[in-house]
Amino acid sequence: MNPQQNPIDPDHPQLPSIKIHHPTSPRHPHHHPAATPTPTAGARRKIGVAVDLSDESAYAVRWAVHHYIRPGDAVILLHVSPTSVLFGADWGPLPLPSPTHTPTHAQQSELNKDSGFNSSHDDHSNDNSHKQRKLEDDFDAFTASKAADLAKPLKEAQIPYKIHIVKDHDMKERLCLEVERLGLSAMIMGSRGFGAAKRGSDGRLGSVSDYCVHHCVCPVVVVRYPEDKDDGGNDEGEVVVNVPVEEDEEEEFNRKDA
Repeated sequence: MNPQQNPIDPDHPQLPSIKIHHPTSPRHPHHHPAATPTPTAGARRKIGVAVDLSDESAYAVRWAVHHYIRPGDAVILLHVSPTSVLFGADWGPLPLPSPTHTPTHAQQSELNKDSGFNSSHDDHSNDNSHKQRKLEDDFDAFTASKAADLAKPLKEAQIPYKIHIVKDHDMKERLCLEVERLGLSAMIMGSRGFGAAKRGSDGRLGSVSDYCVHHCVCPVVVVRYPEDKDDGGNDEGEVVVNVPVEEDEEEEFNRKDA
């Protein structure tokens, strides 16, 4: 026995060494030198442009390129797609026979046929599910193609960008959530579109843009789409900028303004 080794204690036997592998945390992914950087990596500012595939959104992208984006910025086209392109109807419960009345065999067969308890109904349901998935896939492909068209001004100006599409039933809340999650420096959007009513003569914004102005954690730039009557070849439009401030700063500002 080597005199330098400790004698084995029968009450405390020596345990084998164990190598522990620490998995990479999704919050702090391990950097791999061969990983391909995203187009927005290393940007000085990440500017979001909320788009709903409308002409107003296309105008907001062009306005951002001409008036807002600076060298070193990167753009994220943010689109919230509906969770489903189909809307079903709830026809209520199926009519059931009275408890005091026992249906005949012919009546029960007819009831099962109407209620869908047969193989033909199952085949029909499977066919409908396949058609719905096909419609969803086609709509997703159309959305991606349309978003790529909206990004053409960015590509022509050689501005780094990426397209970020998510699905949600509540567009305005999801926009604010993605703004915070992506760490955007500012968000640009149109004053109408997004399924909201057009901006009225009183100058009020649409419901989505108004919600984002009051709830987003970053400055929100709302660009009004120029009307035909006052366009006159001018591509400036009208801009509403919201810069969120802390409550203490807002109270101090109100006291000074008073």
